[in-house]
Amino acid sequence: MKNSKFYIIALMSVSFISLEIVWTRIFSAEFYYTFAFLILSLSILGLGLGALALRLSGPVFRGKNASGILLLITALLALLGPSVVLNLKLDFSRLFTSGEMIWKFILTVLLLSSTFFSGGIALAKLFRDNVDDMPRLYMSDLIGAGSGALLAIVLMNIFSTPWASFLICLPLIASSFLALEKPYRYANLVPLVLMFVMISYSHSLLNPPRKERAPVIYQHWDAMAKLKVYSYGKEARGINIDNMANTPVQHFDGNWNRPDSMKFDFGLFSLKNFIRKGCNCTVLSLGAGGGGEVLQALQEGAKEIHAVEVNPKINRLLMDGELAQFSGNIYRDSRVKVVTEDGRSYVRKFENKFDLITSFSSNTFAALASGSFALAENYLFTTEAFEDYYKALTEKGIFYMEHQMYMPKVVGEVIDALNRLGVENPQRHIAVYDLPKYHRNLLILSRQPLTKSFIDTAVVKLDKENYPFIRLLYPACDSTRGNLIDKIVCKGWKSEAFRTQIDISPCSDDRPYIAQLGLWRNVDFGKIKEISPYEFRGFPISKLIILTILLIICLLVLPLMLLPYLKKSEKLKMAPWLYFFAIGAAFMIVEVVLIQRYTLFIGASSYSFVVILLTLLLSSGIGSRFSARFNDRIPFYGILALLLLEIVLFRPFTGLLTGLSLMPRVVISMALIAPLGFFMGMPFPKAAQKVGELIDWGFAVNGVASVIGSTAIILITINFGFTVALILGALLYFSAYLLMNKAKNWQ
Repeated sequence: MKNSKFYIIALMSVSFISLEIVWTRIFSAEFYYTFAFLILSLSILGLGLGALALRLSGPVFRGKNASGILLLITALLALLGPSVVLNLKLDFSRLFTSGEMIWKFILTVLLLSSTFFSGGIALAKLFRDNVDDMPRLYMSDLIGAGSGALLAIVLMNIFSTPWASFLICLPLIASSFLALEKPYRYANLVPLVLMFVMISYSHSLLNPPRKERAPVIYQHWDAMAKLKVYSYGKEARGINIDNMANTPVQHFDGNWNRPDSMKFDFGLFSLKNFIRKGCNCTVLSLGAGGGGEVLQALQEGAKEIHAVEVNPKINRLLMDGELAQFSGNIYRDSRVKVVTEDGRSYVRKFENKFDLITSFSSNTFAALASGSFALAENYLFTTEAFEDYYKALTEKGIFYMEHQMYMPKVVGEVIDALNRLGVENPQRHIAVYDLPKYHRNLLILSRQPLTKSFIDTAVVKLDKENYPFIRLLYPACDSTRGNLIDKIVCKGWKSEAFRTQIDISPCSDDRPYIAQLGLWRNVDFGKIKEISPYEFRGFPISKLIILTILLIICLLVLPLMLLPYLKKSEKLKMAPWLYFFAIGAAFMIVEVVLIQRYTLFIGASSYSFVVILLTLLLSSGIGSRFSARFNDRIPFYGILALLLLEIVLFRPFTGLLTGLSLMPRVVISMALIAPLGFFMGMPFPKAAQKVGELIDWGFAVNGVASVIGSTAIILITINFGFTVALILGALLYFSAYLLMNKAKNWQ
């Protein structure tokens, strides 16, 4: 079939990007997302190493059926990889202290990267054998990848994540079928049968046994999260998210006509002193979870409650699912408005609307918002977020936040936010409490200056009897004076930054990594027994993981990209070698940053991720198709001009449009991203046609650079922000432009 090579490449790419996304979802639930980032970043190096193997192999892969056999092997490896890895019982908490775990980790990376390795050989071979048609081949690659991102989300949401992990191998099997000649096509029955067998056992294969805190009465695993519903007896349920976060669900019979003595007592987390009786109080619950704040607000007589939760399945459980009747159908109450949206995106639509805004331990511990190439954070805990919360409050409104880890950063952000809003004496508008028995802190932010009498009774009466349970951190009493929170509020976070065990620098929308609390000065392997995935004690596990990836690539993998120079054969000149490296790193830098920045505008969810990635890859594919019609310099002019607009204009422009509903925000995002993607799709095919059959080597360098770029840029954004990252991406594209102009150094 004349056009079969285009379909083969598109189908391969569908599976490759789907594998990356679905495996991210699996491993972030089973291993925690920082460790998913580690193993997948290293595994995807297999694409570049596979292309290098083709360059070094000589005639080994020259046969007519070589690509088909390689794709057949790739499909088999993709089917087996996750289930084998999960049954290795790899314990990342002992990774730096146990030789057994180090070997299991190495085996894990080898198992997962083998899929991309064999696939990388096949893809590079198709590029090399058809290099004259590279604009259309690369278009097929990019459009396939964009479609794969959409397919992965659809399959996870319709069939569940375990099923999706096997179903996404179907495009690989189909590509192998197209690549093989007729007598050999029947071999594809092997992975096809294996796929259906593994689907039938998917629950046991991809759900390794673990000790649960209570009996599990319901499970659901889609693109957003792995959910379990625990039964704690007749009166309580709990929703567990990705084996990490938990949100309780209180049993309620739906009867509000009960005496005060029979009302629910929420103890130190009660909202009864924050909801003003008889004033048509409007409440916003950010991250409503199991509906605890909604139940409280209804019990205390609130007239309007907005329950905002980003996970649609949790809302469905409480609306009409397994937890609806158990919770007394409170989400069906006429006073409750159930909203499935990112909390930050929702609150930005309002000014002077809410009498009370609550946030109880809101977190997003999932590597989804930006795929595996991101330590995905949310925008609920940035300086600009607290500006939005403050503006959304009524003149007598109160913002109430409870959290176990982030309060030192949060108080600095609140003070900065109030200063930026021109609030006089911002310290008078906040109070912070410690709940030592619960290992929690409470923050109260008020539009009006807080009085001493309110502060002393807002939660419970602050006295000697309650001191073991609650104490005031700010304004500090005599017994707590000089605590870290008190010092940050009174003296500023910079005065304490060099003495703390954690990073207390405020986060911004340009640098939203609130959970990255670790500091390099706390690295002491001699004292490490177990690694916590959290950084609230100051160990910089995320930064250490990124550095580990970069060291492995730079010390072990990158030198391999120079091996073809030792062969007696045609060689890439240094200019094109550096060019492929520059555009590979730059493409991924821009991709990762765009996904993060537009996630703030659209709202954090699996759908925003798909919209951004799909738009970027499809437009890049179209750009590749028409790349031959443009002068070599034009793509770089377009990329640099649009990156400049992105840095200077587009962010404030989208900031003005946050009040729009979801669909207009999606359309605007696509319109802003697509032109940049169009030009970003041109540099690779243009260079490919200049280097001819050496494209396999160029593809190898490009692939390794992509992993370096997507990994290093996270370290850069954690420290310097997305704007600096985009500037770096622009500089790399400018370097590629200069290298392209050195024509004499290409041939």
